[in-house]
Amino acid sequence: MPSRPQYALMSSKDKNMVLFICSSSAVVFFDFLIYLYMADFISLTFFPANIDPSINKLQGLGLFSVGYLARPLGGIFFGRYGDTIGRKPVLFTTMLITASSLLAMACLPTYQQWGLAAPILFILLRLVQGMAFGVFVPLTWIFIAEHLPRQYLSVGCSYVSASFFVGVLFSNAFFAWLTGSMSPDQLIDYGWRIPFIVAATLSFLPLLTWRFVSESPFFLAMKTLRPADHIERPFTLLFKHCKHSIFVGLMLTLIIASVTTVVILILPDLIELRFALDSDLFEFSHGLGIIFMIFGCIFYGLISNYENFGRILVIGCVLLIGQIFAFYYHLQAGGDYILIMYALLGFFAGIIGMIPAIFVQLFPTNVRSTGFAFSYNIMYAIVGALVPFGLGYATLIVSFSPALYIAFIGLIGIIMGLYFYRLPEFKQINKII
Repeated sequence: MPSRPQYALMSSKDKNMVLFICSSSAVVFFDFLIYLYMADFISLTFFPANIDPSINKLQGLGLFSVGYLARPLGGIFFGRYGDTIGRKPVLFTTMLITASSLLAMACLPTYQQWGLAAPILFILLRLVQGMAFGVFVPLTWIFIAEHLPRQYLSVGCSYVSASFFVGVLFSNAFFAWLTGSMSPDQLIDYGWRIPFIVAATLSFLPLLTWRFVSESPFFLAMKTLRPADHIERPFTLLFKHCKHSIFVGLMLTLIIASVTTVVILILPDLIELRFALDSDLFEFSHGLGIIFMIFGCIFYGLISNYENFGRILVIGCVLLIGQIFAFYYHLQAGGDYILIMYALLGFFAGIIGMIPAIFVQLFPTNVRSTGFAFSYNIMYAIVGALVPFGLGYATLIVSFSPALYIAFIGLIGIIMGLYFYRLPEFKQINKII
């Protein structure tokens, strides 16, 4: 199959493509996380008032989990269209769906105004957004992998991974400003709509670049060579030829989803259950950890361009296991150096930044979107729905539960690294079946 030379230099068009995908990814990740930060206020707005505040908290977290559960539906429904009608139209369609659903949420009436219709509509919109998000994330990695010269595959995918955590960092800063500048009553009254309006506006902006973004050269070449075969039942081809790749993809997603969910999203809440730390210092430490995780993603992406992927994955997971235990032992000792320990934890957790580069090579071109979206979102839904609640309960019993879980995930990463280390060179990324 004709494609770009393997060792071509990255052109200015390639750099613009990376910038476009990374900026869009950061925005969409911010969109998805709104519910995590606004769970209490959204629950009070769209559900009947409860005396027990823990019920309100669970209702809000339930809305956040709905987005995770919707992701496999999006992967199954939309993923195959990335292999049949093209990467570009599906990518922009998911952006449009995300922006439209956010704008609709910002305009929804409250429970006091519409009764049960309000939460039902909100949940439906959350499902739609979750479905779109489930396809958008895999497509960003695929889009980069199929546009850049082969020697930039790993670092290009790591840039995209890092951009998601830029979205988390922006979310922290934005919601710190929002909750600091408005009273709880104002947030319940109208302030909860502000992040949805901001997110919708930011999500509509990438749509203006439609005509400047080109379709994947791999998809175009596939369509030219096999105009009939490439649209034949991607799921049939996937389960006939790629069952092993699906299993490997599930394991790789387990690593990505677990490290992201625990280290970046829920670790502060889990730590507060068992350890007493200065809230301002700990909040700053968490932000610093995210910054260093961004650097870690890029670092591991760069070195995996030149070293064996399996070897780097093994070393990175060993370092992550060591640091998560050092982090918790430090907390138990008083947490005097929490800034340094959180920064190191974030940097070593950046090992997940290199994983998508190997993920996109698991599946042939004509089932890549279907296979990636299916395996990625199935496992992410399981982790996103079960791990926060499971670890929350386990932490009340054993304070080191998050460290033990990350150590278990690191062990899986080591096993996968040994597997890839012994694996011969991957087949060409432009292979089709």
